[in-house]
Amino acid sequence: MSVIKAAIVGGTGYTGVELLRLLAGHSGVEVSAITSRAEAGTAVAELFPSLRGHYDLKFTAPDVDALAACDVVFFATPHGVAQAQVPALIARGVRVIDLSADFRIQDIATWEDWYGQPHGCPELVPQAVYGLPEVNRDQIAGAQLIACPGCYPTSVQLGLLPLLETGLVESTGIIANAASGASGAGRQGKTDLLFAENNDTFRAYAAGGHRHLPEIEQGLGRAAGGPVELTFVPHLLPMVRGIHATLYAKLKDSAAAASAQEALQQLFEQRYAAEPFVDVMPAGSHPQTRSVKGTNMCRLSVMRPQGRDTVVVLSAIDNLAKGASAQAIQNMNIMFGLNENQGLESPALLP
Repeated sequence: MSVIKAAIVGGTGYTGVELLRLLAGHSGVEVSAITSRAEAGTAVAELFPSLRGHYDLKFTAPDVDALAACDVVFFATPHGVAQAQVPALIARGVRVIDLSADFRIQDIATWEDWYGQPHGCPELVPQAVYGLPEVNRDQIAGAQLIACPGCYPTSVQLGLLPLLETGLVESTGIIANAASGASGAGRQGKTDLLFAENNDTFRAYAAGGHRHLPEIEQGLGRAAGGPVELTFVPHLLPMVRGIHATLYAKLKDSAAAASAQEALQQLFEQRYAAEPFVDVMPAGSHPQTRSVKGTNMCRLSVMRPQGRDTVVVLSAIDNLAKGASAQAIQNMNIMFGLNENQGLESPALLP
């Protein structure tokens, strides 16, 4: 097909500039519009010098007609913003990929409870396809509206799916300890995100309840074929980008004897054998966040320590890439029948 015309709504945050960086190397896409009310009239390369020579584009105020002239619109906006603009684009046949949480949770009351506001267009939620390609690839291909998964939910679900899909582990008592770099909080000025507040320290937050929890439990429940109870504790790492999730699940009594380390390794390798962006590492490996930096890759390792009844899964992703913008582009590639890897082939940045 001809080059895809894309627009980005809310292009001044970290996920917006990550979309710009990745799409600059995508031969099948032209970014024709990028919006920001605060930066309207400012050149992209002026705000983001790293993109000098890649874009001759200025930020503009959001305009439905300009956005509707595109084939696909990415929303890299705070939660609640897309709800006001997406309906008009859907009505005009535009494909939409929303990186916020506005359309991820199917139960409206649950969304409103966790996000503390009324939902602006609940009528569109049922048609939104959850954009985790490793689960919903066929539905993504025909979708008009994609709810791109959150960063923590991506790392946790990919790590636990093989265990829950096969019924090997209990659906209660699952634990996810996950740690993210500071970019996960967005491009904002808050005291607790300052360098002096985060360097040389490590801390948990939202241990009493994080709004990614219902999204994770929704996805895991679909995999398990019934409700799943997860204890999810996020942490903040003194680094810019990356997520490392350590996941714990208890083997069912009936499965414990048959779930030796070798069998678990084979289960994960077979589940993700055809997935271009999930790497099941050799037995005994410990994936590092720097091994996925800047990429759409999720690296996994599965272990059964001391042969006991707890399975431990290690999952590493880049929160801005596989956890947001790169996964959004993977969804776009699937939607438009492109090579799923297109624009996403670069290896991780090291060091």
